[in-house]
Amino acid sequence: MRVLASPESPLAPFTPASSLRNPHLQTLWGPLWRTKPVVELQRERLWLEDGDFLDLDWHGTPSAYEPLVLVLHGLTGSSGSHYIAGQQSALAKLGWASVALNWRGCSGEPNLLARSYHSGASEDLAAAVAHLRARYPLVPIYAVGYSLGGNVLLKYLGESGSASGLQGGVAVSVPFRLDQCADRIGLGFSKVYQAHFMRQMVTYVKNKRLQFQHEARHEGLATLAKLGTLKSLSKLRTFWEFDDRVTAPLNGYQNVDDYYRRASSRYFLGAIETPTLIIQSEDDPFVFKHSIPEPDELSASTELELHAKGGHVGFVEGSLRAPQYYLERRIPQWLASLNAELS
Repeated sequence: MRVLASPESPLAPFTPASSLRNPHLQTLWGPLWRTKPVVELQRERLWLEDGDFLDLDWHGTPSAYEPLVLVLHGLTGSSGSHYIAGQQSALAKLGWASVALNWRGCSGEPNLLARSYHSGASEDLAAAVAHLRARYPLVPIYAVGYSLGGNVLLKYLGESGSASGLQGGVAVSVPFRLDQCADRIGLGFSKVYQAHFMRQMVTYVKNKRLQFQHEARHEGLATLAKLGTLKSLSKLRTFWEFDDRVTAPLNGYQNVDDYYRRASSRYFLGAIETPTLIIQSEDDPFVFKHSIPEPDELSASTELELHAKGGHVGFVEGSLRAPQYYLERRIPQWLASLNAELS
């Protein structure tokens, strides 16, 4: 493990489970074989200024001064994703409340506007943070983002500087350069992930069309119709194609190049002022090694914890009979340590 901007390791380092040293096994273990922790959630709907909504799923109730953690899922995920449930469960053991943000259309119900969630949707994160800050003005608030959620978090922290409203942030398995990651996921076995994401994202658009048709949302239907027929959308095979045909036009970008340039978090890292930890693996099958930022790109408030292995949102340790999850011990430990420093 190489740690940048943080010379001391405060706990036992990550050692991948002996049978899961392959990056794809690390990546697939959670969604395919992990028994997901059971967490009791209370849903809240946050209405946005543009008339759309975000669904927030709470685990625990914040006390007057105990920290609150906002948890952000990745592409095609939700508050029900295994890594979200695992982290919320781990945070509860600290006695901390947490709230999982479902990006637009990811909570089991299509969102109300034609626009979608995407890797640059920092304005939605800003709305969620402002909502939590207004409700709990004295409570320390932290955020943890995975993959797409990590990219949005880092972009937001860079954009907001000292006015982030957060006491700290953690980003895991970040696609720092969206263009390069779109290339990486089209190579070798990673094409399997790409095909999965394409199916899920086309289904996302299809379900929204059906909902808009049912509710006679003519303006939204007209916008979605410009993307092409469902049959033509189903033929999209790469992120470059989908983001150029769907993501960019739906969300106000000129084209895929404009989207990738404006939404990639790597361009915002130097402006981060909030204490931030980035946890990344060099064998991430979604991210080239050269996509990982160099030390001089990081702000003084940012630590990059870089592991040789771990896959994408993997970091499974222990044994297959008794798997353990590094992210669920490292992230609460880092947040607790930071909170103690700031108290």
